[in-house]
Amino acid sequence: MNEYKKGNAGWAQDSPPPARVVHPFRSAVFRGLGVVVPPLLTIVIFFWVAGTINHYVLHPVTVGSRDVLVLALADVRDVVPADGKVIDRLAPDADSTNYYYETPDRKYIPYSVFDVVRRHQGTEPLPESAKGIYGRYVELVYLRPYVVVPVFLTVFLLVLYLLGRFMAAGIGRLFVRTFERGIHRLPLVRNVYSSVKQVSDFLFSPRHIEFNRVVAVEYPRMGIWSLGFVTSESMVDIAAAAHEPMLAVLIPTSPMPVTGYTVNVKKSEALDLDLTVDQACQFIISCGVVVPPQQLQDALEKRAKAQALESDAASSTGEKDAIKP
Repeated sequence: MNEYKKGNAGWAQDSPPPARVVHPFRSAVFRGLGVVVPPLLTIVIFFWVAGTINHYVLHPVTVGSRDVLVLALADVRDVVPADGKVIDRLAPDADSTNYYYETPDRKYIPYSVFDVVRRHQGTEPLPESAKGIYGRYVELVYLRPYVVVPVFLTVFLLVLYLLGRFMAAGIGRLFVRTFERGIHRLPLVRNVYSSVKQVSDFLFSPRHIEFNRVVAVEYPRMGIWSLGFVTSESMVDIAAAAHEPMLAVLIPTSPMPVTGYTVNVKKSEALDLDLTVDQACQFIISCGVVVPPQQLQDALEKRAKAQALESDAASSTGEKDAIKP
């Protein structure tokens, strides 16, 4: 039995280093993190996207719609009509259109409008102006969330559809090219815009390149294996010069698989991998951290054991057949 020996130069060359002991508590914590982090990050990302859309799109649209409705519906007067009557907030039976309420900014609005705001305001202070009270009234009556959100989503999808059809036309493409030329002239903005556009193109644009399968090739030199996507059977002239079939392979780069290199390799030198295109993209984007389950070491050992059992069963069957007269 080997004994561990440690001298000035460290552990002896003929003795293996001691195995690192992983504390059970730490191992359990990391296992729990591996289970909790993916769904938690997914929820956080979706909430972040929803909050961003609400803050930068839905809220400005709601405020703009409210202001437009206030301009169209507001009945703000400087003087009470001759047949009107000014009453306070405690007046009963104030449903008549002849009743008005005097706002703090010395304006007069229908009491029915003020009463709706008063009853729904709760503990919050009332707006100090007639326009503010009307704005709150429009929010309570016309811009309720269960009405605004479905209408907003419908209009938003319709706008995206029309925008996509416009950009697909000739004038739309011309507009996009002109806009991007202007963006690329801005020193700092062009770097950010280019990176964001690469991500958006990869996520939302239709793929014009159809990947046949995922392979591994020795690139950029022998002994270094890179993942690649087979795009075609390459060119006839290259295959004739190599005296064997060739493959056109796209070698993507990490962590952005939208860029890469197109190389031509011999079909015999391309190793087919048990991977889908999505699994390969996850592996590339994560810089090799996310390994598909079927490519882990445990899966390899199970596959080897299964092959060994199949070979044993086949050999035993052959021996039995040989023994039979």
